[in-house]
Amino acid sequence: MVGLIPVWKRAPFLRLLIPLMIGIVLQWNFQIPNQLFWILLFASSMGVACSFLLPVFKRVQLSIVTGIFISFLFLSIGGLLSWYKNIEHQPNWFGKIYQPKQSLLITLQETPIEKTNSYKANAKIEAIWLDSGWEQTKGEIIIYFKKDSAIGNLKYGTQLITNKPLQPIKNAGNPGGFDYKRYSLFQNITHQVYLKGNDFALLPATKKSVWKQLIFSGREKVIFILKKFIPGEKEQGLAEALLIGYKDDLDKNLVESYSNTGVVHIIAISGMHLALIYWLLGLLTKPLQRKRSTKYLAAILVISGLWLFSLLAGGQASVLRSAVMFTCMVAGNCFSKRSSIYNSLAFSAFILLCYNPFWLWDVGFQLSYAAVLSIVIFMQPIYHLFYIKNKALDYAWKLNAVTIAAQLLTTPLSIYHFHQFPNFFLLTNFLAVPLSGIILLGEIFLCAVSFIPFIAKLTGKILSFFIGLMNSWIEAIEKLPFSLWDGLQISIWQALALIALVVAGGYWLLEKKKAGLVAALFSLLAFISLRSISFWQANKQQKLIVYNVPKHQAIDVVLCNKYFFVGDSNLLADDFVRNFHLKPSRILQRIEPAYTLPGLQQHNKLLQVGSKRIVVIDSTVNFESSSPSIPIDLLIISKNPKLYLEKLFNTFSVKRVVCDGSVPPWKIGYWKKDCEARKIPFHNVSEQGAFVMTID
Repeated sequence: MVGLIPVWKRAPFLRLLIPLMIGIVLQWNFQIPNQLFWILLFASSMGVACSFLLPVFKRVQLSIVTGIFISFLFLSIGGLLSWYKNIEHQPNWFGKIYQPKQSLLITLQETPIEKTNSYKANAKIEAIWLDSGWEQTKGEIIIYFKKDSAIGNLKYGTQLITNKPLQPIKNAGNPGGFDYKRYSLFQNITHQVYLKGNDFALLPATKKSVWKQLIFSGREKVIFILKKFIPGEKEQGLAEALLIGYKDDLDKNLVESYSNTGVVHIIAISGMHLALIYWLLGLLTKPLQRKRSTKYLAAILVISGLWLFSLLAGGQASVLRSAVMFTCMVAGNCFSKRSSIYNSLAFSAFILLCYNPFWLWDVGFQLSYAAVLSIVIFMQPIYHLFYIKNKALDYAWKLNAVTIAAQLLTTPLSIYHFHQFPNFFLLTNFLAVPLSGIILLGEIFLCAVSFIPFIAKLTGKILSFFIGLMNSWIEAIEKLPFSLWDGLQISIWQALALIALVVAGGYWLLEKKKAGLVAALFSLLAFISLRSISFWQANKQQKLIVYNVPKHQAIDVVLCNKYFFVGDSNLLADDFVRNFHLKPSRILQRIEPAYTLPGLQQHNKLLQVGSKRIVVIDSTVNFESSSPSIPIDLLIISKNPKLYLEKLFNTFSVKRVVCDGSVPPWKIGYWKKDCEARKIPFHNVSEQGAFVMTID
């Protein structure tokens, strides 16, 4: 492991990347106006320019000041990139002028994909009809088409007109839930709409990008070949994901098995795939590399092949990162220049974040860089822990050393994002990684010989056997006892403390530097302290959560580290809905189920929790007037009761009213008006997200 100071000096792009990332994060989290970043950019640019006008000896003396100016320069660049990349800040974003019922000119950006109850496609808003005519706009939406015969006419590039009102994309708003609104915004998608056959009119013209159409055509051709020659739907779906990142045909249970066993990276196009393609292209162009006159041609062929595969795979962040990195390596070898791997990684990340600063929040982006960096730092030290004479065993140990090394820095991030850890990841990767490489190369060979039916059929059957073997292995590992450590919860600061602990500990063990030990102990202390505080807070919590689960009643009463559930029993049987809406919150709160809770009393429609009285109305109830009125801290309305709040207010003195996700939207408006007339706070979870009330 190279010392920290040499790495810092040999990786100048690392010194530029860090302030760039800080600028991106600052602008997004605090929504700093772009004018401030322009001022900072101008001031820091002037400072850098002035430093270069100084005499050499003065420049050396003030090198720290110059470095600060350069850091602020790239911090301001990061902030400006984050501001201008946000589609909502674009002057011609359709959301600035759009009004419901206006006619929209829309272009489909992909062929609609079949879902359970509809077809889904991303689309671009080309223009909005105003009184003066069509106004050109920017921005994208998600369209859900009702399943009917008209869907066959919809392809990539199809243009249509509709005046169906768009709905802003919103989060469910449940604690710990996935931020779908931010995820969509990072892809320039801000609205969605559901269209029936009579809600839109197709135009005869189409609008297609020649390059994008070429990519789609190539992907469709590859999918056709794989489906034609590889037997088995399960095998076909995995083959498509493995080769070109097409996941629409993947079996959901199989994806969960790959995720639970720690090998989901196999079906996510990543650096592993590009490394195999790079190795194959290098092997094919080796004769050209030997001659000085043709080595540049070899480099061009390798780079072209890498980018062709990357674009065919959909241009995902992880594959583009790898393509940029391998391009730098090929170019460096071509010109006989060897650069630091840390600088190559920093350079590729710098280029990608300049192209799309929001990739910084992409989980695949984070894990890819963490895995590569971890392998670079720790693989060789781990491998050299054992000396094995037998070549086969030595190769097996090398594969395991790579897997262990990759896990060191990715584990904190994986736990933070996915709240689980695959205990048998070594066992799973031992067979899955080499087998997936063989399958990938076999699929490339299948596409190359697809015009020879006999060879293609034989290759397809062999690939189907290997894919089935890999699937069976992974599913068998998943069924082992304690294969998955689930329900883990760490904050972003705890994850960063763990990463710092791994890096500092590795530096101390490999370089024998005392500073590494001090940093490792400090990181460990920080992690333990943050962890202890989070457990202390969990053991003190007392709250009630009304979740936003569409068409369902779902309430958690939380006392310390236990919860009591009030709601629809069918939620307990629906794994997808429960895991998506309820599980993240329960992991975040560090709570486990309980049949009873101390201090909780339940009687018919009334919940008494500590000093709080909560009434849950989910069916029609007749109330008699009471004098004085019965004090109620919270009224929760669920399902579709026949309810007149004015009559209910004669019985109860209500402090707050909440409508959950099971209430019909048309009824909520009436109840909201009744509450506003009485000046009673009203919360609609479908619009405002989950309701959380602290219990004294």
